Amino acid sequence: MSGPIRSKRSFLGFVDAGEREVARMLTLITAVVICAAIIQLIISLGSKLLTGSAATWLGDDLIKILGDLLTVLIALEVLQNITSYLRRHVVQIELVLVTALTAVARKVIVLPSGAENKPQLLVGLGIAVVSLSAAYWLVKRANATPTRTGLGREAANKPDNHS
Repeated sequence: MSGPIRSKRSFLGFVDAGEREVARMLTLITAVVICAAIIQLIISLGSKLLTGSAATWLGDDLIKILGDLLTVLIALEVLQNITSYLRRHVVQIELVLVTALTAVARKVIVLPSGAENKPQLLVGLGIAVVSLSAAYWLVKRANATPTRTGLGREAANKPDNHS
């Protein structure tokens, strides 16, 4: 009987070790992407500062810089999700929802001109924002309220027979 149990444990250990290695590779890849995005952001910002006039900062250039900045922030949040999983072996849903909200906010900020003529896109983004916000609120609320056991409530509501 110990043979199948032992092989099951070794298989699960193998799966767990493989999962950790994949997460480590993803961490490394994400770190490289973040470094490349930061270098690109610095180069783009530097070229705008050296060659651009003040008037261009109010148009598409500002939107592009903000989009690049938010892209780096989203990549950092994804890296935090991966490292959190590596440390605790638990997916932190709050962090995932915040990352998704940041991604939708980035999409809203970098919407091209003429997007107001695409009502389905705007409605879809609005639904995504409301849904993600509601999910985040529910998760925060669930984590903030202490859970009570049924036994505790029954004991509190039960009359004392010693009177």
